[in-house]
Amino acid sequence: MVFDRIREDIGAIYGKDPAARSTAEILFCYPGLHALWFHRRAHWLWVHNLKFFARFVSHISRFLTGIEIHPGAQIGRRVVIDHGMGIVIGETAEVGNDVLIYMGVVLGGTALENVKRHPTIEDSVILGSGAIVLGPIVIGKGAKVGAGSVVVRSVPPGATVVGVPGRIAGPEHGFDKAVTEEVMPDPMLRVISRLLDRQNQLEERLRTFEQARPEPVPVALPQELVCENQIRDALRDVIDPEVGIDVVDLGLIKDIRVAGSGAEIDMVLTCKACPLSDHLSDQVRRKVLGVCGIEQVKVNVLDEPWNWDRFVKQRGTLRQI
Repeated sequence: MVFDRIREDIGAIYGKDPAARSTAEILFCYPGLHALWFHRRAHWLWVHNLKFFARFVSHISRFLTGIEIHPGAQIGRRVVIDHGMGIVIGETAEVGNDVLIYMGVVLGGTALENVKRHPTIEDSVILGSGAIVLGPIVIGKGAKVGAGSVVVRSVPPGATVVGVPGRIAGPEHGFDKAVTEEVMPDPMLRVISRLLDRQNQLEERLRTFEQARPEPVPVALPQELVCENQIRDALRDVIDPEVGIDVVDLGLIKDIRVAGSGAEIDMVLTCKACPLSDHLSDQVRRKVLGVCGIEQVKVNVLDEPWNWDRFVKQRGTLRQI
């Protein structure tokens, strides 16, 4: 009987770990297997009310293997613990048959009372590295828990759970395994993709409504505003030779006022004694003359510090700088 269980354990490791090369390697170099053998002895002592000796055997197992399984936990047959360092399985946990557990898995409790407070893992479940399953929940048959997931709710059979907190991201029983890739899906990416699809649909509907709506009659702008816009466009040809950017985008033109055939322009320079003050003023005056019938141009040089915010506002966006 004992040797049959040993052969069964070795066969389970061959079936779930492609790195297993020989029986001798499995017998001497697989701490997960040793931890299960220690647990069977400790569990026998526990159910026969030899609590201290059961805990002592469990403690020795933890020291030798790095895997802590409470002697009260119920572990099924053909369970494989692969790279098991850091695994913790609580007192009232139940693990079914043919379960595969990777390193760092925690089957923990969430209650302080002496009740069922640890998870139940049904048959053929896979628990990825670092997965944490908390509370008296049930992980259904054939489910997969992704690496690093924190599961606090029961999982239906055949489902795939990923994320923190764990979310069901894969199919349940009945899906076609032949066309399913062995890749943990991302539920957040799926939600974002659906939101983007919904946004595209709403934008398409809005575009359809806008095309069906009659075009509004354009409102005539005041002549002064039209002239101001034309003057501003003309001043884009005046380039500050120090930075190679026109005076409008650079934010040097603070204000433009048009009255009849005259225009008054406020231009900001760091100081009136700037060597380029006369040059830029003359260039601005030349460009404005003749625009919208302007015959007189007055350029006011304001002694103000150069304003970065005005530069960004005139430029439109930092990406264009």
